[in-house]
Amino acid sequence: MTITLAALALAAPQASTAAEAPVTGASAVAPQAAKAKAKVIVTTLSDELKTSRWAYPSRRSGIRAAPSTTARTVAHLRLITEDGLPDTYLLLSRRRQGTQDWVELRIPGRPNGRTGWVPRDALGDFNTIHTSLLVERARHRVTIRNFGKVVATFPIGVGKSSTPTPAGRFWIREKFVVKNAPAYGPRALGTSAYAPHLTDWPNGGVVGFHGTDEPGLVPGNPSHGCIRLHNADILKMYHLVPLGTPLRIV
Repeated sequence: MTITLAALALAAPQASTAAEAPVTGASAVAPQAAKAKAKVIVTTLSDELKTSRWAYPSRRSGIRAAPSTTARTVAHLRLITEDGLPDTYLLLSRRRQGTQDWVELRIPGRPNGRTGWVPRDALGDFNTIHTSLLVERARHRVTIRNFGKVVATFPIGVGKSSTPTPAGRFWIREKFVVKNAPAYGPRALGTSAYAPHLTDWPNGGVVGFHGTDEPGLVPGNPSHGCIRLHNADILKMYHLVPLGTPLRIV
C-alpha cells in the first residue's frame, strides 16, 4: 500500500486557530507600547501679560509637585479666601496625555512663589482676561495694562524696610467693598502675596491693595506690607482690574 504526501497531510492534527494561539514576543507588549506612546499635549494658559486664565476650584484637591497622582503633595486647593470669598487660581499651563489631564497653577501662601499641578476636573471653567499689574516699589507706583498696553498708573505706598512688601509673581484673588474701616478706604483687592512679617491686612498677612485715611503718606513707605492708594485711585483701579489679574512686584 502506498501512502501519499497528500494523505499524510489530511491525517495530521489540525493546528490551533489564531484566537487559541498564545501571544508572545512583540504582540504581547503592543498594547503597553501603544499606551506609552500616547501623545503629550502641553498648552500655555497664561503669559501673565497679555492673556491669562484663572479658575475657581471645584473641590478640595491636593496640589502635586508634578502632573502625577504619585507626585508629592505640596498644598491643597482652598475653596474660600481668608475673607470668606470664593478663592481663585491663576493657571499657567495644561498637560494632556491620553486620559490624563493636568493643570499647572500658582499657589497662594507662604512661601511665596510656589507652583503645582492639579487634575483638570478639580477646577471650574477657565476665565480669560487680558489685564496685568506691575508694582514698582522703588518708584512707588502701580501700572495697569490691558493687552500689554498701559491704561493707568497710580502712586502707591508700600511696606517700610522692617515690614516690606514682598517681590514676586502673584495675582488678584478677591475684590470687595470695604465698610466701616476708614483706614482701608472704600475698596480692596486681595492678592496671593503674603507679607514676610506682620501686616495690617487682616487674617494672617495677606497683601492687598486698598485705600487710606492718610493720603499724605502716599507715595511712600508707610505700610506693614500692603499697598495703599489714594481713595479716588483705588475706586478707579477696582473697576479696571478683574479677578485673576496677574501681578508682578519688583
